[in-house]
Amino acid sequence: MSPTGPTASDFPALSAQGHVTFLGAGPGDPGLLTLRAVEALASADVLVAEPDVLGVVRCHARAGVSTPELTVVDAQSAAAGVPVLRDAANLVMEAARGGRRVVRALSGDPGLDGSAGAEMLACANAGIPFEVVPGVANVVGVPAYAGVPLRDAQGADVRFVDARTASDRCWAEVGASDATAVISTTLDSVAAAAAELVSAGRKPDTPLTVTVAGTTTRQRTWTATLGTIAQVLKQAKVLPSPDGHQPVIAVVGEHSSAAQRDQLAWFESKPLFGWKVLVPRTKEQAASLSDQLRSYGAVPHEVPTIAVEPPRTPQQMERAVKGLVTGRYEWIAFTSVNAVKAVREKFEEYGLDARAFAGIKVAAVGEQTAAALVDFGVKPDLMPSGEQSAAGLLEDWPPYDPVFDPIDRVFLPRADIATETLVAGLIELGWEVDDVTAYRTVRASPPPADTREAIKGGGFDAVLFTSSSTVRNLVGIAGKPHNVTVIACIGPATAKTAEEHGLRVDVLSPEPSVHKLAEALAEFGSQRREVAKAAGDPVTRPSERRPGARRRRTTT
Repeated sequence: MSPTGPTASDFPALSAQGHVTFLGAGPGDPGLLTLRAVEALASADVLVAEPDVLGVVRCHARAGVSTPELTVVDAQSAAAGVPVLRDAANLVMEAARGGRRVVRALSGDPGLDGSAGAEMLACANAGIPFEVVPGVANVVGVPAYAGVPLRDAQGADVRFVDARTASDRCWAEVGASDATAVISTTLDSVAAAAAELVSAGRKPDTPLTVTVAGTTTRQRTWTATLGTIAQVLKQAKVLPSPDGHQPVIAVVGEHSSAAQRDQLAWFESKPLFGWKVLVPRTKEQAASLSDQLRSYGAVPHEVPTIAVEPPRTPQQMERAVKGLVTGRYEWIAFTSVNAVKAVREKFEEYGLDARAFAGIKVAAVGEQTAAALVDFGVKPDLMPSGEQSAAGLLEDWPPYDPVFDPIDRVFLPRADIATETLVAGLIELGWEVDDVTAYRTVRASPPPADTREAIKGGGFDAVLFTSSSTVRNLVGIAGKPHNVTVIACIGPATAKTAEEHGLRVDVLSPEPSVHKLAEALAEFGSQRREVAKAAGDPVTRPSERRPGARRRRTTT
């Protein structure tokens, strides 16, 4: 049973009648989904989501969940002869009557931002059980991400206004008060809403902030006053625009003053805010790196540059794995996540698990490889205390001692193109090495055409190169990154390869670690932001800069 209370899935009898969960998906940041929302999504048979939140909730639904297209037909489209399609209420009711668990996902909070009341009444009238999972409301979440607190210690009143449905009386009441007003409107209607408040009695110099795409990495906020907002948006070349219909949250009151926002705009001031960063690795390899980049405000885009395939002759690998079980080895050394994966798959093929490592010492070349081993159920006995590389591992590897080491052999499962550094070093330390090809690396297929165009045309703000092979393979399958793109390399060898391919290296990691590389890029972005602010220039992303602009190489 759910810790937050019983659900339809807890009671088979109820499930037979169908059940509906009205779920608030929040303003746009996937991290703002509640635990209860994630739980409800995981048990849904049918997901009926507004188009702007489908991407936020879809990843939490189980495989095979039905996601019927949501088309809300209004009077205008009907008059224009558009075919009448099923609206949200009909989709929800039809699925629930069929005994299915339905999640109806709405932006923000169902009770404050959405118009789900009519759908809830329809369920109640039909005898279909339903529940409501509240979400972070747009009018609350967006100002928080914009650095605009709605109340202070004095507890000022807060009024929420939907400009689309606000009456003359509503404008008059809000305009005559000194309450903080949070207005839901569209970009091209902000000036009209400001004029309504001024006409109702608010002073034209009352501070105002306008935020579009709030809580997402596309968020942008403008600070003005009720009297100057139209001019500010025009000078910023935001309006007129075909995107003027975009929803915005405007906050009116002293809390939205420019002085406060300079100190409180925590989200938009992240070092890589809005940067589109190319990560030339698979999603599995890049998971923790992409999470780290997101914490800096970036939008990671993974592009595999290599594909991993089994060895052409698997017999050598099979003999080595059997040797692990029969006591042939004193050590096994893993130099990559792919090596761990290859051994693990071979174990599973033979019905083995992590217990087969009993009595064998295990070495890992770095943190990510160690994490893959721990996920397998194996804790490494040896990791480099310094540089996370084969050379670093050798620095800490003990020499063979016939007194203390009953067996003198090391199993080294590796890629077919691995260097000989580790093998040569182990032999020098007195060990016998079974250097086994556990997997082959081949160049991946080219990414989609739009990704290739973004790489060559300057659509990415930065690219992280984690090895020389990622440089060669990315250029080979997608072309050379544009010269406005910031090039970040994990070490001198990778930087040299990048320069050999005509790339200017802007960021060099202080250590051969993907996480240190991401830190170095974030430091570069932070320095770039401070330079722009000190010069009184707007903070822009590299992809927004003039083509051909020159930058100085930075080592952090």
